[in-house]
Amino acid sequence: MSVRASTPILAAFSVPGVIVLALFFIVPVCSVLVGALSDGGSAFSRLIADPVFWNGLKGTIVLGTVAPLFSLFIGFSVALTLARLAPGLRTAALIAISLPLTFSGLIVAYGFILLLGRSGFVTLLLATIGLDPAVTGAFIFSPLGLGLAYSYYLVPRVVLIVLPAITNFDRNQLVAARSLGAGGLRALIDVMLPQIMPSLVAAFCLTSAVAVGAYGTALALVGTQVNILPLVLYSKISETGTDLPAASAASLVLVAICAAVVAIGEAVGSRRTRR
Repeated sequence: MSVRASTPILAAFSVPGVIVLALFFIVPVCSVLVGALSDGGSAFSRLIADPVFWNGLKGTIVLGTVAPLFSLFIGFSVALTLARLAPGLRTAALIAISLPLTFSGLIVAYGFILLLGRSGFVTLLLATIGLDPAVTGAFIFSPLGLGLAYSYYLVPRVVLIVLPAITNFDRNQLVAARSLGAGGLRALIDVMLPQIMPSLVAAFCLTSAVAVGAYGTALALVGTQVNILPLVLYSKISETGTDLPAASAASLVLVAICAAVVAIGEAVGSRRTRR
């Protein structure tokens, strides 16, 4: 017979979490909101009338969708492979895969520049077969190159989220589906994917929120050449122009997008759990 803790005990255990949430989320967001309203709310009007903001919002949505989708595909494939390995080898592989999570965005950007920049190792290697370094080296500084750099630290997050669901999946169901005439891909799509879909949605939402708010990698690789909201925010507090209320308003938009993405993931996961 299970014993349920009393309400006062549960409330006491929730106090540290409430304190952390208040200090590191509610108070900062309220401070930013006060800054956005410091000029009577006109910062939001300036932001709405600014075409750079709308281009940045569009770029953020595209980057926050494409890079996580690519990372989800790669991470799912890697997780499928890891699930077939022996536990010891799987642990060693997970340690190696998780290493990118320890690097800052600036280090990641610098590494890609050394690898794929105009004087990068891969670029110079391709130059030996006749490819122009000025062309191949420009890729990493483009929106596609930025998405590739983002995927470097998004894929490990996907693997860490999806791997437990795949590991706990009963593969006898795939064997049964194939014995009934389904191909390997069809069995994977019809049998496995519906059961691990909450993990896939959670992985996509988490990586999308990370991609939307990422700043250091984008600034180091593309500067302000690519319009995304974090760089629009940077432009409003840089030396070229200072508009702190508008920067605060843009920050609230970023927070709202990230919160909405995470809320969607939580809603899908909780609905699946209830079912």
